[in-house]
Amino acid sequence: MGNQTEVTEFIILGLSSDPQMKIFLFLVFLVVYLITLLANMVIMLAIRADPNLHTPMYFFLSHLSFVDICYSSAIVPNMLVHFLAEHKTISVNSCIAQMFFIFMPAVTEVYILSAMAYDRYAAICDPLRYVDTMSKGICFQLVSGAWAIGFIDALLNTIFALKLHFCGPNQINHFSCELPSLLRLSCTETLTNQVMLFTSAVILGSSSFLLMLISYIYIISTILRMRSAEGRHKAFSTCSSHLIVVGLLYLTGFFQYTKPSSVSSVVLDEIFSIQYSILTPMLNPIIYSLKNKEVKTAIGKMLGKFNFLK
Repeated sequence: MGNQTEVTEFIILGLSSDPQMKIFLFLVFLVVYLITLLANMVIMLAIRADPNLHTPMYFFLSHLSFVDICYSSAIVPNMLVHFLAEHKTISVNSCIAQMFFIFMPAVTEVYILSAMAYDRYAAICDPLRYVDTMSKGICFQLVSGAWAIGFIDALLNTIFALKLHFCGPNQINHFSCELPSLLRLSCTETLTNQVMLFTSAVILGSSSFLLMLISYIYIISTILRMRSAEGRHKAFSTCSSHLIVVGLLYLTGFFQYTKPSSVSSVVLDEIFSIQYSILTPMLNPIIYSLKNKEVKTAIGKMLGKFNFLK
């Protein structure tokens, strides 16, 4: 280590080195980011404006939209700058800071989705006690707990990452500073970081997934016992949006952070990362608005008020 030069900045290689392709990708991801911001803000404003949506389910959906904005904003703006920049560099400290702000909303989103699953369980399986089970205080505690878990997990992984030393190469073969990419560049032992990353991914991912799985086992069992076909259809319709969102996030994100390094592939890593960190925050509000009549009605009312003001 004594004769090695310490790296103070990284070069983000991004998705392509071709100038024309970079312009095309810049436009694509700019549109994706703008849709993400607009769609999630519309969901938040519609829920806030419509008294009919002041329920636990939409309280969680509003917070999910806010988390998606934070998640996407931790990655895409910097990514867009690098598409146009001649020198795509980022300091080591800024890179680790970006890693923190990627971790925190990602973990928070997982637990907000778990809270949404528990909310659907309470509404469908125990409707008589729903008001008490999902009171405002409990909903606030669930959201606060999700943010607290996200913050603690991000902080722990960041603290261990700060102990790493980088002496070259300094090229990140990715479009953002995710922890697996940093570990591959470290000159020092990364076993502690890998154990911490894998343990947190397994414990946090498994616990939240187990909560959702148990909730939906009870939910599906209750729905199948319903005598009314209309009631079954309404219950399945309410839950299907949530299941789609969970699938999009878990299938790619959990595999990305738990797969062994032996099966790592630059293209595969980038595809998975784009899916769970960039496309999922854009798709979440679209999925919920398309499959939820109440949300569509609220958005229609809100847009109607804007047209009236004109």
